[in-house]
Parts: sequence; C-alpha cells; structure tokens
Amino acid sequence: MILSAQCTDEQVNKVTPKLFAEFRTPEDFYTQPLAALENLIYSTGFYKNKAKNIREFCRRLVADHGGVIPDEIETLVKLPGIGRKTANVVLQELYRKASGVVVDTHVMRLSRLLGLSKHSDAVKVERDLIAKVEKRFWLNWSLYLIFLGRKYCTARKRNCDDCPLNDICPSSDVL
Repeated sequence: MILSAQCTDEQVNKVTPKLFAEFRTPEDFYTQPLAALENLIYSTGFYKNKAKNIREFCRRLVADHGGVIPDEIETLVKLPGIGRKTANVVLQELYRKASGVVVDTHVMRLSRLLGLSKHSDAVKVERDLIAKVEKRFWLNWSLYLIFLGRKYCTARKRNCDDCPLNDICPSSDVL
C-alpha cells in the first residue's frame, strides 16, 4: 500500500513481483541495504521516502505487533506510511472490517459531484460520507464510486445521458 502513493496500480504491479522475490519477510525489508530497496521501487516515484517508510513500517510491525497487521484503525495510522485511506483498505481487505470509507481521488471527485461533500480534503470527505452513507455500504462504497467514475463519470468527460444516477445527481447535465 505504501508503494501506491502517487503511483498507478499498473506501475506498482510491475514492481512488486521482483520486490517480493528479493524481500520475502518483513525482516528482510529492514535488514537488507536501503539502497537495494530503493533501486527496486525507484519507478514508483518518491522512492527514497517510500523506502524509509516501508523499512520502518516493517521494523515496527515485527517489534511492536509480532509481525501481525493490526486490526484497529487507530493503531494502523500510527505506523509509518499509513494514512486513513490505506488503513481503511487494509482493514477492509484483511479483516472485512469497516472503520470508515476509503477515500481516493476518484471517491473525492465523485462525492463532490454527487453532492455528498463539498470538501477537497480526504479526511473531511470521509467524515461527510460516514455521516451520509449507511455503514453496511462502507466496505464497497469506494468500489461503487470507482466503477461509476470509470464507466460514466470520468475526470475528463462525463456521460450523464447513460449514467444510472442522472435523475438524482445534482451535477447531471441531463434535462
């Protein structure tokens, strides 16, 4: 997850096979030379900062949590390189636990278009969504919006005519 910051999933998927072939355990990430890690993740951008966060995350994961990913958002966000978005993704994917709503750039953009938030800060958008979206939808909310954004409401061009939400969306241009 730390690698995905400011990087496409496609690029992360290119880097991870070789990365995990060379760094097999959390201990490998903090005992092997930092330069080796930096070289493997260079193409993801911000590689020096990411390498330091990955190294310290793994060190603390082993030292403070016995190598087990914490299952509480308050604990996760205290680890290096882990913000609310990443913590929410980890909790949802590993533990099927909804402690909040995953807010990425797509969710933020669509939340504003749909009138669910007026904010451009991810934490404030998440707070608005928590207040407006039933908890039973939190686990998949970001996936719903990402699908909507990819199919009907891209950042470059909206297709309001075919969008299933065109009759309730305050930003729809369908008359």
